[in-house]
Amino acid sequence: MKPEEIDYQEMVAALVKPGQVIAAEMTAEDAHLIHMAAGISGEAGELLDAIKKRVVYRKELDRENAIEELGDLEFFMEGIRQGLGVTREQCLTANKLKLMKRYSALKYSDTAAQERADKRP
Repeated sequence: MKPEEIDYQEMVAALVKPGQVIAAEMTAEDAHLIHMAAGISGEAGELLDAIKKRVVYRKELDRENAIEELGDLEFFMEGIRQGLGVTREQCLTANKLKLMKRYSALKYSDTAAQERADKRP
């Protein structure tokens, strides 16, 4: 079958997991995690908007707002960490190890960023 032979709306309707099934399978822990993840997305959008105003519109950065949004992000990230039973320190250590592998000399380069040695087996 060729892509042009497939009706996209029908394909999506056939492949999407129905909301009723998601809701029926969702646990309280799942609800917590999706709430926290949605919160991160919303707060990241608010921070992005504040930075966009500075970069694109050349407005002075509202530092108080940026600090507030960063704090909100920390709140939701801590909520996810608690939901997953991991600590901030575990996450930072894992991130350090990843970056040490990606940038073996601990110096940024476009090549290392693109090759992503941490993603290769």
